[in-house]
Amino acid sequence: MAPQATDMALASPTLIPLGDSALLVRFGNDLSEAANFAAIALARRLIADPLPGVVEVSPNLVSVLLRYDPMRTSFAELTGEVRLRTYSMGGAASASGSVARHRIAITFGGEAGPDLDAVAASLGLSAADFIKAHNAVPLRVLSTGFSPGFLYCGFHPAALVVSRRSDVRASVPAGSVLFAAGQTAIAATAIPTGWHLIGHTKLRNFNPHANPPTQVRAGDEVVFEAAP
Repeated sequence: MAPQATDMALASPTLIPLGDSALLVRFGNDLSEAANFAAIALARRLIADPLPGVVEVSPNLVSVLLRYDPMRTSFAELTGEVRLRTYSMGGAASASGSVARHRIAITFGGEAGPDLDAVAASLGLSAADFIKAHNAVPLRVLSTGFSPGFLYCGFHPAALVVSRRSDVRASVPAGSVLFAAGQTAIAATAIPTGWHLIGHTKLRNFNPHANPPTQVRAGDEVVFEAAP
């Protein structure tokens, strides 16, 4: 476990009803460090200290989805409680104490990562220099989702930002390491993707028979290293 203490400005969230039993708390329209951190901080607070009637708390990249029982609370009551919780954060999203750190070994390039050379070349780097830069600093898990156990990890520096592929692969296997938009993602199941496939890892962040079914969660820290 690695200690972490961070403060970031907490924007006033937009509260959006989803049907008659869900509330979306959104901290931004675009992905940013501050909006992502605020979403994770609020979700962790609501999981640790649940609101009455809320049956699920699910953080996303810049938002938190709250599913609630309309027999136990209402949209108006829930939005009031959420505003109180965000206000009580004192204008900042703060996370302190222990955050899980995960070391993830990656087999880069070759059949495991057929896009590695092209990605490195687009950045003016050799494959070896790209791998070194990719693994240089720990990243934060920005969100899980899209497919079961899927990890979004960021942010890489601006010098490593590339756009997504122009075409979509019909399927990549579980354990695929994907790269685009200043992030590295890891697929826990076979999925289609328009991200660049740069490697493969033995990590499988989804086990439907485990409780919880995922090992790595939003807000955790990941350290990437090249597999021997």
